[in-house]
Amino acid sequence: MKNKSRKFSLIAFLLVMAICNVCAENYPYRSDFLWVTAPNHADWLYKTGEKAQVEVQLYRYGVAQDGEVTYTICRDMLDAGRTGKVVLKRGKAVVDMGTRRDPGFLDLCLTANIGGQTTTHHVKVGFSVDKIQPYTKEPADFTSFWQKELDELKSVPLSYTREPAHEYDTDKADAYLVRLVVNKQKQCIYGYLFVPKGCGKGSCPVVLSPPGAGVKTIKEPLRHRYYADNGCIRFETEIHGLDPRMTDGQFKEISTAFNTGANGYLCQGLDSRDGYYMKHVYLGLVRAIDFLTSLPEWDGKNVAVQGGSQGGALSLVAAALDSRVTLCCANHPALADMAAYREKGRTGGYPHMQRIGVLNERTEKTLQYYDVVNFARHISCPVRMTWGYNDNTCPPTTSYAVWNVLQCPKSSLITPINEHWTSDATERGHCEWILSNLIK
Repeated sequence: MKNKSRKFSLIAFLLVMAICNVCAENYPYRSDFLWVTAPNHADWLYKTGEKAQVEVQLYRYGVAQDGEVTYTICRDMLDAGRTGKVVLKRGKAVVDMGTRRDPGFLDLCLTANIGGQTTTHHVKVGFSVDKIQPYTKEPADFTSFWQKELDELKSVPLSYTREPAHEYDTDKADAYLVRLVVNKQKQCIYGYLFVPKGCGKGSCPVVLSPPGAGVKTIKEPLRHRYYADNGCIRFETEIHGLDPRMTDGQFKEISTAFNTGANGYLCQGLDSRDGYYMKHVYLGLVRAIDFLTSLPEWDGKNVAVQGGSQGGALSLVAAALDSRVTLCCANHPALADMAAYREKGRTGGYPHMQRIGVLNERTEKTLQYYDVVNFARHISCPVRMTWGYNDNTCPPTTSYAVWNVLQCPKSSLITPINEHWTSDATERGHCEWILSNLIK
């Protein structure tokens, strides 16, 4: 059955590509509907003042549909600016999205009712995206604030426990569960450490992988097993000091109790740069690198960080805070230009604090010390970033805000159709990029 499903998916994909040479294709699993949206610029990008048009196609069971499509056009993650309707003829219609006079994205949201069923889709296009700049300003004492914290961390002895996690052993790597103390208050993080079997002293690059947002277990620790298969020590972490061997039910109870709305960890302590929850998380990244570089198997040269969303943000933060980091991979980074919503018409980053009701003049000042755009300005090692345009969690506007301030060697993989996800091929591509850029 699995092979038949894969074969059907391949046939469906090839059919769509035959229908349209240059198009966006998003086929939800087992959906009766397929939307195809094709901006008249193949890269989905325009200059400010240029008008964007999108050809819209809608299929049900693979058959082109006629009918009415209603749409809204709004700025990225902001309220709708314009509404309208088009009529599908032989399954096709064209929507004139208009333009923007300032750099940024427009989002076309589509809705149709076919056979009594409602189906929706959206597509974003960008305007002069290379000119997107962050709203967030860097405090004058940003560097000295973090240097003071790093100096204090050096006075805290490295302390951890490490025990075998045989349930995650592979034929090429041994797995361990590590509990690492990250500050003098004895706060800790947990992580699964994967060490290539039979590796010698001083033979392995190390890769730190911080997690996406949420209070949750370490999902699929073996998803990235190919790092260890290719000779890298990899450390998959969480950030809350919660043993990943807890049940999903226990994690859900904790998340419900301590990670809801304004009570969520990303909002805790926002009134003070010294009391903000994420301070020990950011410093914990450096402590994790202390741990990894203390391992006798570390090659003494290569330290990579890699993650997505919140993990992408934390990877960039680690690269800025710790000069030992030699390579950084970040997918659609969160925590970027978070206070931008304070300016009318501006798009801000995850966790979208204006919706929670905690974004104000005071909290904006705290966020300046934790915003990824301010860390990105200080990164010197090579960075590889990837992001999609249809992302409504970490919007493309804020990914470009990060990308455009990076002054280090950088490369990008832009996947316009992607929402808040990356493919296995993209994830593996990060590993290949790291392996090809190791210091010999």
